[in-house]
This record gives sequence, structure tokens and C-alpha cells, in this order.
Amino acid sequence: MALTLAQAPRLLDQPYSTLESGWTRLPSGELYIAAHTFMPAVTSAMIDWWFGYIHSTADYALWHPYDHISSAWAGPRLNNSTYIGGHHLVEERIGGQLQRLRLSFVSPGVYFGPDWERKFREHGWATAVCARVGTWDGSGADAPTVRTGHVIHLVRDEAGGARMRSRFWVGDVEGLPAGPEGVAVREGLFRDEVAEGLLRHASEEMAFLGNVLPGMYARHSRDGNVVKAKGKL
Repeated sequence: MALTLAQAPRLLDQPYSTLESGWTRLPSGELYIAAHTFMPAVTSAMIDWWFGYIHSTADYALWHPYDHISSAWAGPRLNNSTYIGGHHLVEERIGGQLQRLRLSFVSPGVYFGPDWERKFREHGWATAVCARVGTWDGSGADAPTVRTGHVIHLVRDEAGGARMRSRFWVGDVEGLPAGPEGVAVREGLFRDEVAEGLLRHASEEMAFLGNVLPGMYARHSRDGNVVKAKGKL
């Protein structure tokens, strides 16, 4: 079942469904994209570490050798373990089209509420990587950004690896009018091809990450131990 952004907390107890890998358009005109990845030999701690570690273009290319073009970082990052409050500035291909994106990482509490840690424990989830996504012109860390969507990667530890439930909401653009006019604008700005390309890209990049992450973590983390990225707003 497709969820609006306000319904994101339902991901915690929503059974695995036919929309674990696919997309649809919400009544608002936004695109809702769902992707699902099981990563053998990966843990939630490794995933938290990765998002605090990744910044160079060379490492970014490991995540997707074809689609990932360039990578930079702005804002906080502490000992490769804290990324919340930071901004990942990337150039990547989605559906064959070059995109310049700014991913601004926020606490899971933004989407799951102030008691999100308790909720995660109750439902067996270990962590969530959450970001407000926007487009930028590539001219520098302070370049204007138009916010266009949201992403949540919800992760649980299982026997033999980590399971990631990814969700994207595309079309939440600041300043768009409400009602039918806003729906029409979103549908025009974000065509079906955007969802198809993002679904393929997300599925591929997380499969690549699952292959490289255990080795990267063993080589570059602090003795294999990290402080989980549970920053504050």
C-alpha cells in the first residue's frame, strides 16, 4: 500500500507487501517509490557508518560505478560516524539523466516522531537514514537549493545480513499551490519516467553497496566500531 509522507510511521509495522519494489502516483501528484534490498553480511551499524563516511567521489563511485559522477560534503560530520545535519552534494545519473542533488540528512524523529527510538525497538528496526532532497546548480555548498522530495532508508538486522526498506516521495516542492493546480504542476514536473529511473537506480546502488560495504567497514571504520548516527535536529 502506498503511503503519504505523513503516514511514514506506518512503515514500522506495515507487512511486506506487493509495493516493496515499485512506484505509484499519490493523489497529491507526488511520486511514491518503494525499493527493497537484503544485504548479506551487512549490519545496521555498517550502514550508519557508511552515510557518515561517504564523501569523496572515488568512494561514491563504488556505490554505483556508472550512475555516480561526483560527491562532496557540507556541514557536520564527526569521526565518520555522525551525518545528521550534514549535506551530501552529488551528481548522478537517474534514468540516464544527469541530476545535481543535495541530500540534507535529518533525524528519524522528523518522520517518525520524538519517540522514534522506542518505536523502532518495539517493531524490530535498528536505524533509519532520512533526508530532505533538493536540486542545486553545482556551483558550491552554498548554492540555492530547491527542495523536491524526501527519502527514508529503514533498516533492520536479520540473520545473515541487513534488510533495507527504502521509500522516496518526489514532488514535495516548496511554494507549489495546493489543490488541483498543484497536482497538475507536480505531474508535469515529475513525469512517470522519473519514478521508473529512480526505482532502477535505487535498487542497483543498494545492491552495489551491499557488496562493497563489509570490506569498506573492516578497512576504514574505527576497529569495526562506530558511534551510531543518532544526531539531533
